[in-house]
Amino acid sequence: LPMAFRDVNARRHIGLQQLSTLASTGRTFLGPMKSHKFIVDEITNQSTLICSAVRLIESLDLTSAVGQLLNETIQAQNKEFKTGMSTLLFLVGAWSNAVVECLQQNVPIPAIVSVMSEGLNSCCERVQCLQIPIHDVKKELCKSRVRPKVFESQTGQVGCDGLTNPWNLLCFQRDISATEEVIPINSCSHQGDDCNFNKFLVFPLTGFGSGASVVRAVGDKSSSALSGSGVTATSCITRKLTHSRHFSTLGKSRFSSQQGNFQGHLKGPPADVCGCCGLGHLAVALSHGNQTSVKLLQSIAAYQQERADCSGCSQVNVAGIVTCCVLGLPESYSCVSPGFVTLVSPEQATVIKHFADKPLRILLMDGDLTERYRHLGFNRPCNVRTILEHPNPQGGRAGNVWLSRMSDILMSFDVNLVLVKGNVCKNFMERCIASRILVIGCVARDVLRAFGAATGAQAVTYLSQVNASCVGNGAWAELWQTGDGRAVDLGELLPARISAGGIPLLTAVLTTALPSKAQLLEDQFWTLLYRLHHALKDGKVFPGGGAVELLCLSHLQALAEQPGRPGNAKAVRELPSPWLAEYKAIVLQALASGWKRYLSVLLYNSAKANSELEAGASVDQHLQKAVACGSASTYILEEFRRGGVLRDGSDPFPDQVTDLKVCDNVAAKTEAWRRALDLVLLVLQTDAEIITGPRRNQILNSPVSREFMFL
Repeated sequence: LPMAFRDVNARRHIGLQQLSTLASTGRTFLGPMKSHKFIVDEITNQSTLICSAVRLIESLDLTSAVGQLLNETIQAQNKEFKTGMSTLLFLVGAWSNAVVECLQQNVPIPAIVSVMSEGLNSCCERVQCLQIPIHDVKKELCKSRVRPKVFESQTGQVGCDGLTNPWNLLCFQRDISATEEVIPINSCSHQGDDCNFNKFLVFPLTGFGSGASVVRAVGDKSSSALSGSGVTATSCITRKLTHSRHFSTLGKSRFSSQQGNFQGHLKGPPADVCGCCGLGHLAVALSHGNQTSVKLLQSIAAYQQERADCSGCSQVNVAGIVTCCVLGLPESYSCVSPGFVTLVSPEQATVIKHFADKPLRILLMDGDLTERYRHLGFNRPCNVRTILEHPNPQGGRAGNVWLSRMSDILMSFDVNLVLVKGNVCKNFMERCIASRILVIGCVARDVLRAFGAATGAQAVTYLSQVNASCVGNGAWAELWQTGDGRAVDLGELLPARISAGGIPLLTAVLTTALPSKAQLLEDQFWTLLYRLHHALKDGKVFPGGGAVELLCLSHLQALAEQPGRPGNAKAVRELPSPWLAEYKAIVLQALASGWKRYLSVLLYNSAKANSELEAGASVDQHLQKAVACGSASTYILEEFRRGGVLRDGSDPFPDQVTDLKVCDNVAAKTEAWRRALDLVLLVLQTDAEIITGPRRNQILNSPVSREFMFL
């Protein structure tokens, strides 16, 4: 048996090497200051900007079995949490190298598997002391005071950021823009909850602080004042601003031409009656520097809290949120709109203009709107033999009969709007446009449910199933407009907004002038949304910025330094077999090296070290301070309260003015650790089976061989 182990360790573990190589491609995605990558499609020659492990792995040509396993692992993490994939990818590479180092020191494979698994379980138990309840986080962050520094406002003025919670000041217009000019109050042309968006005037300000807004209630002509601070806005104005690196070329002329001081009262909703203050701060803490998505998400959270009538529910309804990417506009036009915003063709836009605020009768289709569509589980009759089905459905007589019959059904029930979950027949779409019926395809099921609840419509699978009770009422459609009331005409596709009275649906409209950046913006928004969702679901968060990983590193080094001889009673209790204690220190140090690489790359990517070597030295200094403190967890929590672990006194985000701390999800982070190590150990054992054969590897991993192999 010892000779067998030497045989395994002497040969090359191709699987581990492939895993390490694939994982190394995503090391720049670690940390808040990610280095983006361009992915070029060889067929279309179109490029896409990415900064996530999911998009990277999807873009790679993974022909090997190891690549497929890595892809499945990352997809599983993405499907469940929508976050933690970059951590998973990096740790897969770091721990693959750690396992190879153990093999080079002739550590038996059963010892590697057992000690690493036990070491990670011990780390997961140890870091539980760092978990912070959401209630305490919101309380602490709401009490945090933003340093009074000068920030640049989008109205061309330079103001003073007072000691006010900037996230408390957000209220709503019909479209809640991340950054927009003063919007006049117009009469609400539709009934329903959309009218609530006209309660306040919103003047969002740029700069971090972001998200801060000058708000004036309708009819309020009082002088400006910072809510809760006693500092007037006009007293903070120091000089006109004509040029700034934060302003785009498009915005310079508009901003520099604006004159005068702020008008209106700085006020917001009642002081955190719904917890919006805490949710806004928590979103910032979980954003890791993503400002645009933070502002949109804070708008969504506050609107959903308002609809909940201050019931105390702090959950974010993910099912009631959709996204729509609009190309050709600056990113400053990104906003949150009530209802469903989607892209339509110019011909469909003509139909929408014809509706002109008229109430629409709506029909919902749970499937494809094509002649050949059959629902999942459809069984053909057993006693019928089909000779030829649909010989020419698009151009022949049979196809025309189907088109005419389906059109007659819609017109007989006076249907104006059809939302389809799947695809729509092109010829049928053209016929509906000619009949002034708006048909929208590829609509998410959650959107169908929201319209069904708001209008009373019932989804059907086939148009032949439609009856009077299936058709809903009270929907309306219009072309989407920017925050300043301007219609958007981008040529090929136009954004349109479909809504109904009382519908809880919100659309995050993500605008960009770069087509290659659209997918990136959408991924960033959903990542932050699910981070907040899982944080509220878990009821607790981890301190971020490397705090949890630093405690794991300190804990593993402490375990490795403990005596590990087989005769040691404590070692016997900690490890399943006494002989494993001989390799405990080597394997635990290898596992700890993965955490150290993680922290070093995190510091280097965050521009807090000139090299990974310097970053590693900084990590060692923090470890020494933790040992000198006597309790690593106490030291880490104290550093986090002072502003963040491994920060060395610098701000968490460049050019930002805030004392908010960085937080991480609990379940997503720990599950990413487990998935990373499980994948590495699976590839390790698979390599061993390839080298020695499955039967021999089974003997090596048997309990009997573990106990007696070195006797």
